[in-house]
Amino acid sequence: MSKELLGALSALEEEKGIKQEVVIEALEAALVSAYKRNYGQAQNVEVSFDANKGEMHVYAVKTVVEEVTDDQLQESLDDALEINKGYELGDEIKFEVTPKNFGRIAAQTAKQVIMQRVREAERENVFDEYSKYEDELVTGTVERQDSRFVYINLGKVEAVMGPKDQLPNEVYRPQDRIKVYVTKVENATKGPQVFVSRTAPGMLKRLFEQEVPEIYDGTVEIVSIAREAGDRAKVAVRSNNLDIDPVGTAVGPRGQRVQTIVNELHGENMDIVEWDEDDAAYIANSLNPAEVIDVIFDDDNERACTVIVPDYQLSLAIGKKGQNARLAAKLTSFKIDIKSETEAKEFFANKEAAAADDQSVEDSQPDTPTDQGDSSEETGADQSDDQSNSDESDQGSVD
Repeated sequence: MSKELLGALSALEEEKGIKQEVVIEALEAALVSAYKRNYGQAQNVEVSFDANKGEMHVYAVKTVVEEVTDDQLQESLDDALEINKGYELGDEIKFEVTPKNFGRIAAQTAKQVIMQRVREAERENVFDEYSKYEDELVTGTVERQDSRFVYINLGKVEAVMGPKDQLPNEVYRPQDRIKVYVTKVENATKGPQVFVSRTAPGMLKRLFEQEVPEIYDGTVEIVSIAREAGDRAKVAVRSNNLDIDPVGTAVGPRGQRVQTIVNELHGENMDIVEWDEDDAAYIANSLNPAEVIDVIFDDDNERACTVIVPDYQLSLAIGKKGQNARLAAKLTSFKIDIKSETEAKEFFANKEAAAADDQSVEDSQPDTPTDQGDSSEETGADQSDDQSNSDESDQGSVD
């Protein structure tokens, strides 16, 4: 058994990267429990493993005391001095108590410990590997699907993709190879759990980095993404080089770059807009393809505005079921109210008229009279005079 055990320890260190010292430490702790369980012993014991010979020895550990109250845990000072004159009170003495058939128990325990360590090491290695891929794009193979998840094989681990992370217009068939975005990696009790998505905005960013070298190297930067996965997305870009057009670079010659991404996402439409430091210009760009006449900001709310568009482009600016306006609001983080040119004229005309009416009402209010104040003062003075006369009269009668 000793040669087999030493060989197994060496193989673990070479193949799995598990150090022998770690396994031996766990093995010694497991053998202590096995000894107490199999031999009904409650005393303090230690197991020593000789890594050179592969031999195991069990020792009962006793403490040197003046008077013994528990012979399984204590040894008298007189008996200790017979063993060695150097022992003192409080010292520990080890007595070998290795059973004759302990080798069989040790072999079984060693097998269990090694298998457990192998599983733990594999889990840790997989977790360490895939935690590096968090927020990254990976390619996997669809294995199966149930009511909760689509299960995707990433190589060493099986990832899961929930309903909210699945594109509504996609069908996932076994053996299909797909690109997924790693949203989270958890080190669960049953092993590493990897969660992936096809709907996360981060996936869109990684796809652009793959297709557009200028975005990958930072020459063109993605500032914001608003996405309704499977239907439409808006991407705001800016250039860190004045000579490079960010929108044209992202779209590519004849739209080839963005079309590759659209194909990967099974027809999800893309609007690439230019980010601008000026909020009004940025909001106008975000409503592409609609034309914007003016952007008026709300005095009471700095993150709200009214956008005025030509009458014939109102439906285009709002979009189907409000999608264009909704995505523009997400992209810019502004609350956007869209009005046609005619609606805007009527709205602001009514607003001005209401303000003028309020002002005229204020101007027509009469001034508050002050006669009551004068009367009160006079009354107060009269009362003061009466009180003075009363005081004089009182003083006279007292005298």
